Amino acid sequence: MTSGRRRALVVRGGRDGDRPVQTTNMFLPFLREHGFDVVVEDSLEVYEDEDLLLGTDLVLQCFSRGDITRGESAGLLAAVRAGTGFAGWHRGVVDAFREDPGYQLMTGGTYAGDPSGGGPLRVRLCAAHADHPVLAGLDDFAVDTDGCWTLTDPLNDVLATVTYDPDDTRQRAVTVPAVWTRTWGKGRVFVSTVGRVPADFRNPHVRTLTRQGLLWASR
Repeated sequence: MTSGRRRALVVRGGRDGDRPVQTTNMFLPFLREHGFDVVVEDSLEVYEDEDLLLGTDLVLQCFSRGDITRGESAGLLAAVRAGTGFAGWHRGVVDAFREDPGYQLMTGGTYAGDPSGGGPLRVRLCAAHADHPVLAGLDDFAVDTDGCWTLTDPLNDVLATVTYDPDDTRQRAVTVPAVWTRTWGKGRVFVSTVGRVPADFRNPHVRTLTRQGLLWASR
């Protein structure tokens, strides 16, 4: 790794429908422009490479579904506790490794379905965190993308929410966290459920939110 530069590790794979390669590729130039040497891996085995993770400042993960071994999970969680940042979006984070409670505790949320029923999502920023660096220059916005109903941890700092209208199952409108940050040990964690496929990230609001989240999470 070049002296004075940071390292970003991009780990991608899992469900092809979530476009892990195409979406992460959209952010590789941005990371390099901001001083990161980028390592891309298509296997979770990299999470057992202690030396690599020790020198990694940001893990960007897009790996929906999939199974993680005990050793891989332990390596990732140890790196975050030691200060490596962790970031990602939608099912690539919250619909990954569903059988691993340690991973879910680190990320602060898990996927429980898409209740949106079509139509744009209305993303509302939380006034309590209006000065958070991830939200800099942003206002409430709408985006045509899949919804993401999440079950979340009370330790999250919720930066934005999405409201789902009543339907045959839900008798009233319900507001759920859509973007949050948290710390896990010494590491920063950024999760956004806004944006899943490349078209979503062409929305300037989604793209800016994600970019600022990556920078915030990095050590």
